[in-house]
Amino acid sequence: MGKNKLRKFAEMENLPMVFQYPYGVLRDKGFAMRGHWHEEFFGNGNPITVELGCGKGEYAVGLARRFPERNFIGIDIKGARMWTGAKSAAAEGLRNVAFVRTSIELLEHFFAPGEVAEIWITFPDPQMKKATKRLTGTRMVELYRRVLAPGATVHLKTDSPFLYAYTEMMCRHNGLAIRCADADIDAGARAADPVLAIRTHYESQWLDRGLTIRYLAFGADGKESLSEPPGAEELDRDTYRSYSRGYIQMPGLMNQNND
Repeated sequence: MGKNKLRKFAEMENLPMVFQYPYGVLRDKGFAMRGHWHEEFFGNGNPITVELGCGKGEYAVGLARRFPERNFIGIDIKGARMWTGAKSAAAEGLRNVAFVRTSIELLEHFFAPGEVAEIWITFPDPQMKKATKRLTGTRMVELYRRVLAPGATVHLKTDSPFLYAYTEMMCRHNGLAIRCADADIDAGARAADPVLAIRTHYESQWLDRGLTIRYLAFGADGKESLSEPPGAEELDRDTYRSYSRGYIQMPGLMNQNND
């Protein structure tokens, strides 16, 4: 591991808004603040928004700046990236944002049933070959249900036509309310919505390369047991791989480095 990563990990140990909990620690000690985020960390009863796969934390920090009446928690397994958002939050004195370094699949170890008001998923790997790992797949939505409050909303922002189409199909098949479906937010919705106006590091890269950004918001309440929609695996696959973070493959932009 490089010295720069080690430095960032060491710095995060001393940031009060960062919680680093690998599975071994959870197994042995649990997470004492589960079910008590409002009173023990935020010191208020404001709604909690969780961003899954928060990366550098731009979205969580951007939301915290714009909405001081809400609380935000970014979750990612990559601590070196999360450091960017955590340092910004500390420098600005933001008290309504926190970060948890852990696997998304351990979500219910950190939150009690009904503790989360909404979930944001920004630019995840669409996992076109593995529905069980897809962050809007039925397996993961079942997990979200175990921590979300009744009537809560899950927000997806993606550059993947496949993931957008799949998520819409999954919602309709399972009776999940689609609250917004926009196949091109830059055609108008972004300018009108301060939340959609926030851009992540990778989102700016995709826009610079001419990709379309899609947004879908849906309710998690629906059928008691969710199932994968018939025909989902026959959906057209993306012709590029923006989620690789290393190379992008699309007509006219073959093998361009993302740096």
